[in-house]
Amino acid sequence: MGAGSYSGAVADPSTYRPAPGQIPTDPGVYRFRDPAGRVIYVGKAKSLRPRLSSYFQDLAALHPRTATMVRTGASVEWTVVANEVEALQLEYAWIKEFDPRFNVRYRDDKSYPFLAVTLGEQFPRAQVLRGAKRKGTRYFGPYSHAWAIRETLDLLLRVFPVRTCSSGVFKRAAQSGRPCLLGYLDKCAAPCVGRVTEDEHRAIAEEFCDFMAGNTTRFVRRTERAMQEAAAELEFERAARLRDDLVALTKALEKNAVVLGDATDADVFAIADDELEAAVQVFHVRGGRVRGQRGWVVEKEHEQLPDLVEHLLQQVYGDQPPEAVPREVLVPVLPSEPAPVAAWLASRRGASVDLRVPRRGDKRALMQTVERNALQSLARHKVSRAGDLTARSVALQELQESLGLSEAPLRIECFDVSHVQGTNVVASMVVFEDGLARSSEYRRFIIRSADPHGGDGSAAAATVDDTAAMREVLTRRFSRLLAAESVDQDDAGPTTTPSGMPSAPGIDPDTGRPRKFAYRPNLVVVDGGLPQVNAAAAVLAELGITDLALVGLAKRLEEVWVPGQAFPVILPRTSEGLYLLQRVRDEAHRFAITFHRQRRAKAMTTSVLDGIPGLGPSRRAALLARYGSVKKLRAATPEDLEEVAGIGPSLAKAVVVALARDSAARPASVNVTTGEILD
Repeated sequence: MGAGSYSGAVADPSTYRPAPGQIPTDPGVYRFRDPAGRVIYVGKAKSLRPRLSSYFQDLAALHPRTATMVRTGASVEWTVVANEVEALQLEYAWIKEFDPRFNVRYRDDKSYPFLAVTLGEQFPRAQVLRGAKRKGTRYFGPYSHAWAIRETLDLLLRVFPVRTCSSGVFKRAAQSGRPCLLGYLDKCAAPCVGRVTEDEHRAIAEEFCDFMAGNTTRFVRRTERAMQEAAAELEFERAARLRDDLVALTKALEKNAVVLGDATDADVFAIADDELEAAVQVFHVRGGRVRGQRGWVVEKEHEQLPDLVEHLLQQVYGDQPPEAVPREVLVPVLPSEPAPVAAWLASRRGASVDLRVPRRGDKRALMQTVERNALQSLARHKVSRAGDLTARSVALQELQESLGLSEAPLRIECFDVSHVQGTNVVASMVVFEDGLARSSEYRRFIIRSADPHGGDGSAAAATVDDTAAMREVLTRRFSRLLAAESVDQDDAGPTTTPSGMPSAPGIDPDTGRPRKFAYRPNLVVVDGGLPQVNAAAAVLAELGITDLALVGLAKRLEEVWVPGQAFPVILPRTSEGLYLLQRVRDEAHRFAITFHRQRRAKAMTTSVLDGIPGLGPSRRAALLARYGSVKKLRAATPEDLEEVAGIGPSLAKAVVVALARDSAARPASVNVTTGEILD
C-alpha cells in the first residue's frame, strides 16, 4: 500500500485541491476531513486521479449533497492498494471505524427480532433478541414478529429441550434444587438441577442450531426411525412421544414456506426508489425455505443503484461469519464493478459466491415478491416521515437566522442535570450532527461537588443546585476541549498515525482515532432559563472561549435564552428550529435521567452494606453475586455467609448484625424505589 494527502488552511475547495499530477492512477481509497480533522467521507476508486479530480470541478455541476461535503472538507488523503478487492475491504473498514456523516447510512425500517442461541455461555440459552449482534451467539432470522419466533421455539422445545430461562431464574433454580415449569413439562433438559451435564446440554443446543440452519432432514428421519423401533419393541408410550415430536418438527417446517429447491441457499435483494430515497428488502432463503426478512431505508443523494447495491452488500456481509454468506446473492442490478464485489464476498464466505440478477424462473418470481415488499416499505416510510428530509435543513437554517449565527449549527451539544433533592447528582451531554442524534458522542458525568466521596451525595445536598452542577460539567467538558487543542498545537513537526497517515487536529496519533471531547460544537444548549445560561456563559468566559454560540431552552414556555439579552428569543410553535431544540433538550433529559436511575438503584442496593468494617468493594460484590440481593442476604445465617470466599466468622457476624439493625430501623413495608410506606 502507498499513502498520500493534501490539505489546505481553510475549508475552501480551492485551497486544498490537489494538483492532478500528485494523484496516482492506481486503485485506492480516499478520505475527506473537515477542519477539525474528522473523516466526513470515505470512497474508493478503480483509478484515484479521475475520481478525486471529479470532486473539484465547478461546484454547481455537483449533486447538492456532494457540493456540501466538498465545502465542509478541509483536506483529502488517499491510500493506494493493490487491487479493487483490497479497496473494497479498506473502504468498509474505514467507514465502520470513522462513521463518516456524508456516507450513505442504511437505517433499518424497523427493529427485526432474531432467534438467538448463546453458545458462548456455559449453558447455552435460546431467546428472542434485537439490536446489535453479540459475540459467541448464533442468530437465526430475522423474523417479522417476535411471536413467530416464540411459536416456533415452543414447538421445537419438545425435541430440543434447550434452556430458555434468564440468568436469574437459572440461578434461583440451581440454589433451590427445583427446576422451573418448563423443566417439569420436559421442554427443558434442566441443566440447572443436574438432569443433564454441561456437555449433554451443549449437544442439545448444537443440534437445535443445526435444525434451524436448515439441516432438517436427518432429524426428521432419525425421529421416524426411533418411533418405528419403539413400536416394533412394543414400547408404545415412547413411540407416542416420538410421534408427537415428529408432528412438532413437521409443524415447525411448515411455518417456513417452501419456495425453491431443497439445496437452494440464497439472499434475494430488491430495491424500490424515487428521486430522494430507496427502500431495500432482503429475503433469506436457506434449504429452499424463506428463513427471514429484513429491510432498510436510505437517502439516495447522488448514489446510483449500482453503488447502492455495492454499499448494501458491504454492510450486510461485512461483519458476518462465513456461514452467514450464502452460495447465491441475487440483486436487482449488479454493482458497477461486479467482479471485485463477488471476489470480496467469496473471501468472506471462504468459497465461491454467485452474484447475479435473476432473469427467469422461480428465483425471478421470488425477486418480484421481494420487490413488492420493498414498494410497500417505501410507501410506509413516506407516510411516516413526510417532509423529514427537508425539515432538518430548514431547522438548521432557522436556528442560524434566529440566533444570528455565522453558519448553520451542524454540531449541537446539549447539557442537562438530574438528581433527587441533591442526591446522586449526574449530568448528560448529547450531540446532534446535521439534525440527527449521534449517540456515539454522548457523555455522562458524575457531579463531584455533590458526591465527593462516591456516596449518594446527601451530605452535599444543601449546597448543590442545578446552576452549580451545570457550571461544573461545562468546566470539565470545555477544559478537556482546550487540553485536546493545546496538545495539537504543541505537537512539534509532522506527526503520523500508526498506519503512516499524517495526524490531523483532534486525532490521537497513537491510535489514529478521534480524541474524546476534541471537537468544538457550533451551538451549546443548556436545559434551563437565564440563570443556567448566565452560569454557562461565565464558565466559557473564564476558560477564554469566546467563539461558541450558547442558548438555554426553558421548559415552561419553551423560550430560547441568549446570554447578555434581557428578553428571550421566541420561536414560532410551528418552527422546525424550535422542534429541533426541543428534541435535543428532551434527549439530554432522557439520557441524564437514565444515568441517574442507574446510580440511584445501585446506591439503594449497596448502601446498607457500606460502612461495615472489613467489607470492601470486592467482598461486597462477592456477597451480592452469591445471593443476588440484600433481601436474600438478610435471610442468611453467619454460617451461610462464611461459605463466600473472603468472608470469615467475625466478618459474617458483623454483616448479620448490620443487616438486622437496618431491618429494625425500616417500616414494615416500604416501596424501595420511592421510599413510600405501604402499611
